[in-house]
Parts: sequence; structure tokens; C-alpha cells
Amino acid sequence: MSFRSRLLITMLSVVILAQVVTAVATLSAIRSDIMASGERDLDVGLSVLREVLDARGQRLRDTVDILTDDFGFKSAVATQDTATLESVLINHGSRAEADMVLLADPNGRLLASSHHETGSQLPFEGLWSEAQNNQGSVEVVLQDGVPYQFVLLPVRAPNLIGWAGMGFRLDDQLAQEIDNLTQLPVTFIGHPLDQANAGYVATSRTDLPAGEVTQLLTTLGSMGNVKDLDANADHLTRARLLRRTSEDEAFALIQASRKSLLAPYRDIQWQLLILFAATLTLTALVAALSARSISRPLRRLAKAARRIGQGERITDLDIHQGGEMRVLADTLLTMQEDIAQREEILLHQSRHDPLTDLPNRTSAQHDVQRDIAEAREFTLLRLAIADFRRINDTFGYALGDQVLITLSQRLLQLPSPAAQVYRMGGDEFMMRLNAPACPIDWLDTIQQTLSEPIDLDGSPIIVRLSFGEVRYPEDGDTSHLLLRRSDVALDIARRHHHAHQRYIVGQDERHLRQLTLIRDLHNAVEQDQLTMVYQPKVMAQNGAIVQFEALMRWQHPTLGFVPPDEFIALAERSGNIRLLSAWMIDTVCAQLQEWQSKGLDLRVAINLSADDVMDETLATRLKTSLVQHDLGPDQLGLEVTESAIIKDPELATRHLEELRVAGLTLAIDDFGTGYSSLAQLKRLPVQELKIDKSFILRLDTSPDDEVIVRSTIELGKNLGLKVVAEGVETEESRAMLQGFGCHYLQGYLIARPLPAAEVSAWVEQYRIQQT
Repeated sequence: MSFRSRLLITMLSVVILAQVVTAVATLSAIRSDIMASGERDLDVGLSVLREVLDARGQRLRDTVDILTDDFGFKSAVATQDTATLESVLINHGSRAEADMVLLADPNGRLLASSHHETGSQLPFEGLWSEAQNNQGSVEVVLQDGVPYQFVLLPVRAPNLIGWAGMGFRLDDQLAQEIDNLTQLPVTFIGHPLDQANAGYVATSRTDLPAGEVTQLLTTLGSMGNVKDLDANADHLTRARLLRRTSEDEAFALIQASRKSLLAPYRDIQWQLLILFAATLTLTALVAALSARSISRPLRRLAKAARRIGQGERITDLDIHQGGEMRVLADTLLTMQEDIAQREEILLHQSRHDPLTDLPNRTSAQHDVQRDIAEAREFTLLRLAIADFRRINDTFGYALGDQVLITLSQRLLQLPSPAAQVYRMGGDEFMMRLNAPACPIDWLDTIQQTLSEPIDLDGSPIIVRLSFGEVRYPEDGDTSHLLLRRSDVALDIARRHHHAHQRYIVGQDERHLRQLTLIRDLHNAVEQDQLTMVYQPKVMAQNGAIVQFEALMRWQHPTLGFVPPDEFIALAERSGNIRLLSAWMIDTVCAQLQEWQSKGLDLRVAINLSADDVMDETLATRLKTSLVQHDLGPDQLGLEVTESAIIKDPELATRHLEELRVAGLTLAIDDFGTGYSSLAQLKRLPVQELKIDKSFILRLDTSPDDEVIVRSTIELGKNLGLKVVAEGVETEESRAMLQGFGCHYLQGYLIARPLPAAEVSAWVEQYRIQQT
């Protein structure tokens, strides 16, 4: 929903809510006032009713007083002349418009009556009792269920000679008379208590439902003199009790029609509704115009903000209003400038190295892509500092950073064809040359320039650099491929300690193969791609089997057989060698246990890497595995290369001594290819030396190798060590080694490495041949 729509809805909602609240409050107050007025009218109506009844009662009393004072009437009463009495009563009653007349003797026996049998007892006992006590009485009585206003007075001459009474019926005519005075419907109800429904109803209403009287009587059953009745939803009703005895009761009702009372209220409702509609229409028009005037500049500002967000530059905003809109527009333009400045800073930071301020790898990739798109020949020269970690460890990271900064400054000052210099990360840089190849004389010159001593806190440091070179389009046609191949060339130069390495076709594939092997080493262990083979080692003099060397093999699911020298070196470089060593120890121990259960008592030697020798937990893991597989320590031998020891001679010596004390046999593998000193060799807790096979393979043809092997055997003997010659492949070599006094032989002449399943058969066959 748009801002304009929301604003319009909000404004209309506020107006509608305010009008509804006002209308409800107003109508509620008017309704309450109208109903209160109706209640007051009912009170007035009851007062008028009471006054009318009182006036009629007084008129009746006056008429009866005149009758009782009449001498002829008194004479007739005294003589009890019935004919005369009835004539006189009828005559006076007609003149007074009375509906009922009667005359009784002092004892209450009727002498004459318009409604009763002569000689019967006076019917209105309560009225007579009241009259006796008060010398007359005016009350409402019921005759045959019909209410009458009746007056009963004594006849004296001068003593009491009788009782004379007259009554007016409370009928429709009286109700209409009071209705005309009060403009309120009046109803008289006479109700004998032994009947379920009213015996008599006189009313001025023409719309009185038949069942309403019954409903009213149910409500009036326990009322006092006056009561408000709300049972009738169509009328407000006020009731007055006129008579109540144990046999009957009479009421007068004053009613006000709710419809009539609320007629002005409904007129006001319609007026308010019309006013509400008119106000809402006007408000909607004003709100629409206001929302439009407010939202139009906001839409312009929002559109401008989107354009700024998309990178478009806006010089002016079409905002002609002042006030906050103008401030907002100016702020948006200012924000645009601030964003542009920050984008420039962020772009520079994202494309440049924070230490040297040289363009980074992202910039290099972008520039290479641009040159490729322009089909321009160029050369990438990747370079790195040899042993930069040693500089950091020796001088600290702050001075190491100074070396990088100094080198970057020198790179920036190099002459053509150097076009751009980048820092790729760590100690690596790259130069993009505007030449199809790196000139050899130029490369020699910059090597000299870059290798000039760098003063680090008073200590001159000469950095040694390695370079890797790739060319476009000769070595690749994409930026990703060229950068990767430059990294491959540099990696080869660093590993082989070359100053310069030109990328050669196939090196990238070897690099990718190495990455694949490193990635899949974990899967090789988990998916049982690794196996162990075992090559026997025998005594040189009699050929007796001494030990087997366990060698690891990897059958890759896609690359096929992977030579152990390849993947073990990669495991050491990637930190996965301990994973392979743990698998090897468990596998070899489990195999020894299996052979032992079959009655084959063999010993096996395993090879340890430099990481294994430096591992504090190696001895514990080896002893735990031997115990788990029920093996003795003499059944497992360990072979360690000189390079593994020279890394940290003291720590290696301590760990090897712990293994020797545990009972394991230790041997120096590939002896003669490392850099260990004789003094160090003397301190090592080893029992064997294994002469590297590179000296044994040409033993019968190379006098130099013969001298080295003979000397090594003599050295081992003098140090009290057993000497093992590996790589024995000819009978001539075996004979010469026996003559030199070599202790053990190992090589293809004796046996190739055997799968575990073939070892038992080979041992049996070999022992038969020896006998």
C-alpha cells in the first residue's frame, strides 16, 4: 500500500472515529434526555389522574351530601318507602351521571340498589368500615370485576338512619378524558384474584394487545401504590394501585409510547447521518488533496533515493516546497555526496591491501580480465619471500610488516615492462608485465634490486625471492586459470628452491590432483580405500624371517592407485598424517592379533612421520592399541626418518626414549639421505639403521655407493646398532652385503610387499625353501 493511501486512510479513520464517538455521545445524551422527559410526563400524568379522580370523588361526595340532606329523602328512608327510595336514588343518580347507586339501613341491609338485590347485605365491606370510622368514605371498589369510584355517606335525621352511596365506573370515557388532558394513554384494570386474566379493562388506547394486560398483571402482582414498569418494550408504563383486597384489585396505568417519545430522536439520527455523510465527503476530498500534496514530493524523493541507490548521480530535485520537504531534499543530496565518498573509500579498500596500499587479488583479477577482453598480450610474474615465517618469528610481526612495505615500495619503482604490482596475500606479490614474456636480463636486474638488504632495527636482512611466471594467451585464456597457474608455478619454485619457474603444461593438472588427494584423504579412511601390504625383512647370513615392514596403499575410486610417497607427503603438508597414522596403528595391530590367533608369530614395523614423533600422545596410543589387541611390545617396531628427528632433536629423543622404555624396537629409516650428525645419532635410543635403497640399488655397479654402504655398516656396528639394507634386488648385492657384515636384508630379491591375506602362505612356502 502506498504512502498516499495510508495517509488518506489514516486521516479518514481519525475523522470517522471522531464523528462516530461524537455521534454516539450525542445520541446517547439525547436518548437519555428524551426518556427522562417521558418519565417526567408519566409523573405528571399520574398527578393529573389523581387530581381527576379526586375531583370526581369530591363531586360524588357533594352529590351524595345533597341527597342525604334532602328532607323528603330522609322521610322516605325513615319510612323505608322502597318505591320512593328507588325513584329518588335513580333521579339523583341520573342528575349526577352516576353509574351505580344504593341505600342501606344502619345495619347495612340494602333498601334499594341499582346493581344489587334489595334486602341483601351492603357489598363493599371495606368501604362501609371506612365510612363508619370516618363518617363517610370515597374509594375505588369492584362490582362484578368492574372498578368504580364509589362514595358512601351516612343518612342522619338526626341519628343514623341509613347509608347512601353513588359510584362512577372507571371506563373508557374516563380514560379518554384523562388521555385528552395528559396526551398519555390511560388504562383502568379490574382484576378478581380468582381469575387468571383481567376481569375488566377500560383504556384510551386502540392498539392494546390482548396479551399485554396479562403480562402487566404478572408484574403488578406485588406492587405498592406506584410503580415503573419496563416489561412492555413498546411503552413506558407507570402504574397506580387503586384497590387491593384479598379478593380483587384495581389499577390505573399511565403509558407513554416509546415510538412517539423517540420520534424526535430518530429525526436527529437521520440529521446526524446526513451531516456525517456530508462531513465525511468533504473530509475525504480535503484528505485526498492533502495526501496528494504531501505524497507527491515524497514520491519524488523516494524515486530520487532509488536512483541514488542504483548509482545514478542526481544534481537537483524538483521540489518547489519549503520547510521540511526542502530540508529532506537537501539532506538527500548531501547524503548522495557522502555515499559517493564512502563508496570510493570502500571500493579502494576492497581493491587494495590495507598494509601496503597495493592493489589486491580482486584488482588483479579485474585487471587481468580487462586485458584478456582487449586481447592484449601480457605476463604475470608471481613472487614470494622465502622463509618469511622465520623473519616474523625472529624479528616480530611489526618488523615483518616493514619488510613487506619496503618490498612493495621497491616493486612500485621497477622499470618497464612492469605495469602494475599487486599484493596477493601473506608474503606473495604479483607483477603484471606489458610483455609477452619476462625478459631474462630484466628479471636478473630486478632480483638484484629487490634483494638489496633491508634494515630491520639495525639488522640488515637480505630477502630471497621465488618467481612463478605465466603468459597470456599461451598459458591460459581466463583470469582464474592464469592466476591459478601462476600460483602453481610459484609453488613449484618455492618447493624446489628455484629463483624462477616458468609454468609448464601439466603442472596445473598435478596441482589439481594434489588438491583432490588432500580433499579425499578423509574419505579414504572412512570408506576403506586404504590397505596395508607387508614386506619381509630377513637375516643376511641365514635368511631367517626377522620382521615385516607395513606399507600403506591407496586405491583412489577415480584416480586409481596413488603411490604412497605422493599421498603421504600430501598428508604431512595438509596436517592429515596423524589421521593416517592412527588408522595404520589400529589396522596393523588388528592384523598381528589375527595372525597370532592362527598360530603365526610375526613382528611388524610401521613408519612414523615427523608429526607422529612430535605427538605427546603417541606412546599412550601405541600402548593402548597393543593392550586392546593382546600384543607384546616386541611385536611392533617403529621406523623414523632422519628428517623427522632433526625437526626438534630434543623432543624427538625424549619421545623415542619413552617408546624404547615401553619395549618397542626403534629404527632410523632412509639413513644417509638426511642431515643428522653422528653426535645426534649416538644420542638417539634406536636399535637399527636402515640404509636408504638409493645406495643399495647400484651397489654392484657403483664404487662410490659401495664405499658409502661399507662405511655405514661399519659405523652402525661401532655404535652397537643392527644395520638393515633395503632395496636388495640382485644376488650380487646380497653377496656383497653379507661380506660387509650387514645384519638384515629387505627388497624384491626376497619378496615384494604382500597383501595381508598372502602373508601366511608366503611364510610357509619361504620356510620350506629355506630348509
